[in-house]
Amino acid sequence: MAAKERKGVRRGTLRQGPDQSGRAVGPAIHAAIARGFVVGCEVLVGSIPGIVVGYNIACFGQFVGNAYPLVVRTALGVTKCGVDEVSLL
Repeated sequence: MAAKERKGVRRGTLRQGPDQSGRAVGPAIHAAIARGFVVGCEVLVGSIPGIVVGYNIACFGQFVGNAYPLVVRTALGVTKCGVDEVSLL
């Protein structure tokens, strides 16, 4: 008996192919760096000061890297931010 060929995607698994959201993570991070958001720079998240501590490379979940490429440490904790949510000091 031959194995059944499966074409569906189970919930919670990554899709393989050109529509995978993780493919846009790299360009989003490079765009953030080009705008001056490098690791160690001081930023404001709204009116709360923080420091960029890294980049979000997640390609699935609620806070994917193509929408929220920056990881910022503030006095309230660490958060993932979009480039339009932060400003340089």
